[in-house]
Parts: sequence; C-alpha cells; structure tokens
Amino acid sequence: MVEHDSEGLLVSKLYDLIMLIVIIISIIPLAFRETNTLFTYFEIVSVTIFIIDYLLRWFTADYKLKKDKKWKSFLLYPFTIFAIIDLLSILPSVGLFKPSFKLFRITRLIKIIRIFKLVRYSRRIELLFNVLKKERATLFTVFMVAVSYIIVTALIMFNAEGSIDGENAHFQTFFDALYWATTTLTTVGYGDIYPATNLGRFISMLSAILGVAIIALPSGVITASYLDELKNDKMN
Repeated sequence: MVEHDSEGLLVSKLYDLIMLIVIIISIIPLAFRETNTLFTYFEIVSVTIFIIDYLLRWFTADYKLKKDKKWKSFLLYPFTIFAIIDLLSILPSVGLFKPSFKLFRITRLIKIIRIFKLVRYSRRIELLFNVLKKERATLFTVFMVAVSYIIVTALIMFNAEGSIDGENAHFQTFFDALYWATTTLTTVGYGDIYPATNLGRFISMLSAILGVAIIALPSGVITASYLDELKNDKMN
C-alpha cells in the first residue's frame, strides 16, 4: 500500500492520492506570514499523517530494502534519503525546533522539505530522477564546465572593471563578479550589477552568448534520456 504497486491496486493508488493532497495542504501555510486556527489544524492533521506514514514505511522496510537479515533493513531505513526527508518534514512540528530558540525561520525552511515528498508519489517525477541518476556523469561534467566558466569570467570581469575608481566601480568585491557571472551565464541578467567600461561590456556579451550554449547542453541530454525512460516505462 505505501509503495508503488506494480499490479495497480486501488488501495495503493488511493493512498498515494491522499498523501499528495496532505503534502500540498501542509505546504499552504508556508505561503503566509501570519497563522490562524485553520492553519494550526492543517499542521496537526498533516504531521499526524506524516508520522503514521513514516512508521508504516519503517515497519515494512524489510520488503523494500530486502537485506539478508530483517533487522538490517529496519536499522538502515532511517538513513535512506527519503526517510531523512520524511523525518525532517516532521521534526519542526513536534517541538524539536521551537520559536523560543529563535529558529522560527529555520523551521519554516525545513518544512519546505515536505515538497520533496511529492517525488515519491509521482511516477513521472520518479522517472526524471532516474534520468538524472543515469546521466549523472555527463551532467556533472557540464556542471563543472559551467562552474569553471563562471569563475574565469568573474575573474576577468573583476580585473577588467578594476581600473575604475573604487567608489564608482560596480564590482566592489569578487563575490559581486561571481554574482554577475552567474546571472549572465543563465541569461537572467537582473541589471543591478553591470560593467561600466567598453571592455567589460564586450566580456559581458561574450559571456551571454556562450552561456546560452552551456545551458543548452544539459537540456538536450535530459530531454533525450527522459524520452527513452518514458518509452521503456510504457513498454514495461
């Protein structure tokens, strides 16, 4: 019932649907600064269901992990990725993190982790994660290329704009240059930090053009692999 059922049993589909609704409801209060009685009830009901779900998955860990000895499955389950996500989505609401500790904002951030629980109940998202896992070597290479490009262009821009008087320079620190390089690479360009010299503008143009190419690389890899996963899933 608590895991994806290969036979498509109604009780398994119903359980997934209920959990999806509960997760979405539990996230709604995070979109508001103030709290009210309704949101409090939302929190109590959703956390209670999350706790029950966590315990059910823990009690059936031997079926999922399938270790040679059952006790190993029960011991290892709390350290699996989804078990950690489940636990972090519960802890802020059971008093471990209290506003009296001045961690109210942190508790709200931790609660946002609940959205990752949606992955477990959506087959299409699960396929996407399979794609990321399958193509992790290629994607990691592209990521390293992007990071290297950001650092290099940031260094170039930081030194190119360094000829301007310190008070008038837009790139006061190297972090400013990194921020500019990242937004330019992703073709976002907020415009709050920009080059003032002709050399800096020329570097900015090159960075934007090359950024399109670098960003397009993982998109093609993910799309092609995702289509293959969808095809294999339909065949199975």
